[in-house]
Amino acid sequence: MPNKAAAIKRLRQDKKKHDRNKSVLSELRTYAKQARLAIADKNSIEADDTLKVLESKISRAAQKDIVKKESASRL
Repeated sequence: MPNKAAAIKRLRQDKKKHDRNKSVLSELRTYAKQARLAIADKNSIEADDTLKVLESKISRAAQKDIVKKESASRL
C-alpha cells in the first residue's frame, strides 16, 4: 500500500481506468463474436450492422489508447 498521498491517489485513478478499459475490451470481444457468428450464419444484414458498430468501437478504443493502434488495425 502506498504511503504518500499522491501515490494513493494514483492507485485510485489506476483502478478506475482499469475497470473502464476492461469493460470496453469486453464489449469489443462481444461485438467481434457477434460479427463472426453472423458471418458464419450467412446473415448479411446482421453482419453488416455488427461490423459497422464494431469498426466504430475499435476506432474509438484506439483513439483513447485502450487498444494500441497497431492492434486495432488487425482486429
